[in-house]
Amino acid sequence: MSISIPFDNSYARLPAQLFTKQLPTPVKAPRLIAFNHALAKDLGIQSVPDDATLASIFSGNEVPKGAAPLAQLYAGHQFGHWNPQLGDGRAILLGETTGPIGRRDIQLKGSGPTPYSRNGDGRAWLGPVLREYVISEAMHALGIPTTRALAAVATGEDVFRETPLPGAVITRVAQSHIRVGSFQVLAARGDQDGLRALFEHAVDRHYPDAESPLEFLNAVIAAQAELIVKWLSVGFIHGVMNTDNCAISGETIDYGPCAFMDSFHPMQKFSSIDRNGRYAYGNQPDIIVWNMAQLATSLVPLADDRDAAVEAFTAAIHAMPAMIQRLWRESFNRKIGIKDPTAEDEALVTNLMGLMAKQGADFTNVFRALADGDAGDQFTDREAYDDWGKRWKLRLETEDNPDKLMQNSNPVIIPRNHQIEAMITQAVAGDFTLFENLMADLATPFSQPQKIANLTHPPSEDQQVKATFCGT
Repeated sequence: MSISIPFDNSYARLPAQLFTKQLPTPVKAPRLIAFNHALAKDLGIQSVPDDATLASIFSGNEVPKGAAPLAQLYAGHQFGHWNPQLGDGRAILLGETTGPIGRRDIQLKGSGPTPYSRNGDGRAWLGPVLREYVISEAMHALGIPTTRALAAVATGEDVFRETPLPGAVITRVAQSHIRVGSFQVLAARGDQDGLRALFEHAVDRHYPDAESPLEFLNAVIAAQAELIVKWLSVGFIHGVMNTDNCAISGETIDYGPCAFMDSFHPMQKFSSIDRNGRYAYGNQPDIIVWNMAQLATSLVPLADDRDAAVEAFTAAIHAMPAMIQRLWRESFNRKIGIKDPTAEDEALVTNLMGLMAKQGADFTNVFRALADGDAGDQFTDREAYDDWGKRWKLRLETEDNPDKLMQNSNPVIIPRNHQIEAMITQAVAGDFTLFENLMADLATPFSQPQKIANLTHPPSEDQQVKATFCGT
């Protein structure tokens, strides 16, 4: 049985300088690890074939009918440093579907070298593929805009990093893979025609109500502000917020060295390549403003009056921190049961988080314990918490059903780093049981886990993950 995907490849109809037509590189012995049947249905994929055929298609060995494989061009600021050409170095966009949930990209990641590989092998190893599969689907279940995982396939080949590692390909789904860096490369090259074409495509695809570059910029800013606050609300640290990893759709993209916090600290970081903490937890709001400033700069050439555009774009960027702060106040006050916060309520949240940071309390468990009962057991200094708790409970006396609000705002479980690492270790040894159980439990993060009893437990000292790594 052959697969039926309703392709309509609008990006492939853009000017040729925006991409390179490129077939994925076949692999030796593809074997299906996982396939997301529910997502496939949402994409309008029909006639889903047997596992062997799915493995052939989503490893890149067989290109489905109607696909238009290509590698996208982009540039980017990486840790603040300009790189004039990046692009899909290990990914191939198969095409776009037009199913029940609307237009979506289907992209193979780890599918072999492209003209943008920069001497890389274009491959991915099993660990990062499973990490992205689990965490992206967990983020979706948490209600956070994200790319999705459609399939994971083992290639039957090793890839070589420090040691030989089992290869794999992930198929990810996104509203699009258009990045801030997609605009940057065209603006930097002075490609007015390409920039205009990309802008019109992005407006039509993501923000059809935007009638000017300023309205488009404001729409992207709003989407990014909401996304960052959602990250903060669950203790998520992206780890590599380069402009080439910033999707203009407002989705979380590129799960490389990402991680969730256990013990709270505002400057927590895990990414091994983020040596100076540029992308630490508490820096993420500032960095997204910086990224949006780079997008604004790239949009200036589209304006008829560039001086006026610079003034208007600057005002939009300067307004963004206050927008993020307002969204943060609303989100974190919901986490402590306050639906309509006042200015004074912000101090209630920051005082709690100060206690958490000072005592090394677990981010997820503290907020969930507020919803479920007594959070005092999460703190080493119970007296300090009790003092805060008296003020908090007094404030909740004027709120309607705060327990339900907190339960809907605070997950019971997250994909904890040590559990992800244990899952990868098992999978490399050929056992995918923990992967399957994590997928089952993390699909309902606001409920008690059914498959794995210790998912709510922070890591013991010997389980702590000190650093996370990119898969390249």
